[in-house]
Amino acid sequence: MVTICCGVRKFTNIKSILLDKDGTLENSYSFLRDLAKERVRLIESQIKPTANFSEPLLSAFGIRDSIFEPTGLMAVGSRGENAIAAAAYVAEKGYSWFEAKQIVDNAFEQAQKNCIKTAKSSPLFPGIMEILQAFSEAGLKLGIVSADSTLEVEMFMKRHQLYDYINLTLGSDRALSKPDPQLFIQACQMLEVSPSQTIMIGDSLGDIQMAQKAGAAGTIGISWSESLAGHLETADVEIRNLQQIKIFLSDQK
Repeated sequence: MVTICCGVRKFTNIKSILLDKDGTLENSYSFLRDLAKERVRLIESQIKPTANFSEPLLSAFGIRDSIFEPTGLMAVGSRGENAIAAAAYVAEKGYSWFEAKQIVDNAFEQAQKNCIKTAKSSPLFPGIMEILQAFSEAGLKLGIVSADSTLEVEMFMKRHQLYDYINLTLGSDRALSKPDPQLFIQACQMLEVSPSQTIMIGDSLGDIQMAQKAGAAGTIGISWSESLAGHLETADVEIRNLQQIKIFLSDQK
């Protein structure tokens, strides 16, 4: 059996760990900020000139004065959720809903081509490879459950060469998205483990709520900043880096 300890919290009989991607494993905040700005620029290029359009939309995305908000839509929402929010802003300027959605789809597609995510623009946080190796060597099944598309999660895997450690990649493009507990349950079923023997590690409230509603063994909220994040206070424990997680093995079966 595996016991996971974080500070004074102890989680026993753990068989698997599910992890978020952006903000948990990958430091993609700068990239997501640039992607949001490019999406807005391309949307503006397709619509009639209008005052004060970009700032409210960027704020909705979670970009305020070039500061990236880790609880904002770009950080925690799926591409579909971001597109719906953007289309609502376009529709408010007098476009039909179908026109607004087409404008946004065009902008999002082109922005994806213009902003290429690389290991340099979105590096792993410090110590990620070491902790994933330690989890794997302890016999834990590991999965990534992300608000990003499954394709983007697969590209992340390839970019950082994580195939030796990660057993499952699951995005939010299959009718389920965070914080729906069914996404967590589906991931556990694919790993052939019980939610009650699975820990969730993530940097958003959606990660925590999803896992808790699914009956997870525990939830670990991570904020890589110097101070702990208020939006993670409902997690069982909050940490600032994955090295705070300790792994203990037992001979008991």
